[in-house]
Amino acid sequence: QVQLVESGGGLVQPGGSLRLSCAASGSIFSINTMGWYRQAPGKQRELVAGITSGDSTNYADSVKGRFTISRDNAKNSVYLQMNSLKPEDTAVYYCNAAVDYSGSYYYGSFWGQGTQVTVSS
Repeated sequence: QVQLVESGGGLVQPGGSLRLSCAASGSIFSINTMGWYRQAPGKQRELVAGITSGDSTNYADSVKGRFTISRDNAKNSVYLQMNSLKPEDTAVYYCNAAVDYSGSYYYGSFWGQGTQVTVSS
């Protein structure tokens, strides 16, 4: 049906930057909200940032002012620019999208496979 593929994770030193990308493909009529979540070892998955089809954004308090979410509707893609990274940002980052995959205006929730971000010196 719908596949989400993330890229851009890796190892970075504290204070550094990374840019995550996520591209959706498959049976896509439209995409509503897109977002990034993260899950650190031993912790629950949490919302990092979200963006609506109208480009309204929201962020977790812990990343406000450091992370920026954006999307390219023509490419069915969402991005997360992460600056001033801290060790506590270390986690697996997952892309999520609400996708109308049948043309019926029913939006299913789809997840990527996750990409590891490690912030360490």
